[in-house]
Amino acid sequence: MTKALFFLVAAILILSMFTGCLPRETHLAGERPAGFLMGIWHGWIAPISLIVGIFRPGVRVYEPFNSGWWYDFGFYIAIISGFGGISLTRKKASAHRQNL
Repeated sequence: MTKALFFLVAAILILSMFTGCLPRETHLAGERPAGFLMGIWHGWIAPISLIVGIFRPGVRVYEPFNSGWWYDFGFYIAIISGFGGISLTRKKASAHRQNL
């Protein structure tokens, strides 16, 4: 029971940490636009942003107040590496099963 409680508390803390770093609502944007590193972060948490955006219309997957090309570059690197890495591991696993 304590192990399950520990994992539940840990999951809630991790989820709240991730949602604290979601792309900002446009009226809350600060003076500094999001740059390359924030683009990478927003790309990594894009699935979480998408789910939260369903329930909170002000949350976007993509930061509207960004630095331009560098933010886009970081965002797409994270999206491609995250989701592309999943497909590469699936291909390796299925190729390994075919060889058996």
